[in-house]
Amino acid sequence: MNHTQVSPEAEELLQTGLEWSLVLYNDDVNTFEWVIDCLVKYCAHTAMQAEQCAWFVHLKGKYAVKHGNYAQLRPVCDVLQECGLSAVLESDTHE
Repeated sequence: MNHTQVSPEAEELLQTGLEWSLVLYNDDVNTFEWVIDCLVKYCAHTAMQAEQCAWFVHLKGKYAVKHGNYAQLRPVCDVLQECGLSAVLESDTHE
């Protein structure tokens, strides 16, 4: 399992209730089909949404595939990482 260490600064952000983004990065390992399957299964995307996200990831290098609070997104990020995808959580601190 990939459990992320949380810095004191990040811990403070966790408590603020800010929105977070689950960002998926492009790689040369996973197929489109695998990425789409994972997004449908774990992010509750429709097949069309998942395919569009996969294309954005492929073309832009990364894409925020899901938004929500940290507690909602952390387990999803963990399972995507366990599936071999390059996923991270980023806080939407620009608000």
